[in-house]
Amino acid sequence: MHTYESLQSDLLSLGLTGDDTLLVHSSMKAIGAVKGRADTVLDALMDYFAEAGLLVFPTLTWSNVNAEQPVFSVLQTPSVVGILPELFRLRPGVRRSLHPTHSLAAFGKEAEQFVQGHENFSTPCARQSPWGRLYDREAKILFMGASIGSNTLLHGVEEWAGAGELFSETQQQLIVMDENNRHIHVPSFRHIGGHSQFYSRMGPRFKAAGALRRGRFGDAESILLEARKIVDVTSQLLQSYPDAFTPSWNEKHPDFWSKA
Repeated sequence: MHTYESLQSDLLSLGLTGDDTLLVHSSMKAIGAVKGRADTVLDALMDYFAEAGLLVFPTLTWSNVNAEQPVFSVLQTPSVVGILPELFRLRPGVRRSLHPTHSLAAFGKEAEQFVQGHENFSTPCARQSPWGRLYDREAKILFMGASIGSNTLLHGVEEWAGAGELFSETQQQLIVMDENNRHIHVPSFRHIGGHSQFYSRMGPRFKAAGALRRGRFGDAESILLEARKIVDVTSQLLQSYPDAFTPSWNEKHPDFWSKA
């Protein structure tokens, strides 16, 4: 059974120093049996980065905030991406960004500054939003038993590169409710098209760029990516093939990824 101490040792073995900015995509089931369960996992992570680092989880709400249910409450609206992000966002000291569908929650050094202003953008992962700050901070992204196909940052890269078939044609009229019950109107374009089904195919390119390393966290086979390097590699790809992640383009170029 894994413990607080063994999980912190796993973080060290992955090459994390405690002063990193780390975004975590997670599967609690894949981590396996832990003494104290999910709370111990969060204790180990939060204590590891508490003094000098920044720990970030996606707290996405894309499936429970929409035109029919337009209100996102930063305090009340649950995340839809697993138990660890949901428990993390509720912990003391954690700050959550005010975006109706693609919020991030952060704990540690400069957490408040990191999440600020997300509500000012009409797209989920704008360059000047917290998603873009992952690049600026040279963050690392840890996939604990999760596929790199869940790499939401690549949605951001597509946004910044102007990739095709990415957004809905019209905005949904969504509303953010902050900690003081202030209502903020955030007209929002939505991601469409199933682009993430192709994100995992970037693995060989990331490895070739020295941006990918493998390890374990608990029982979970894990992958650690370097945000700046993977953004640069993906941006270069999209300069030549701006529709590389769109299903329609892949139907026309079925051998593209096997030849890349």
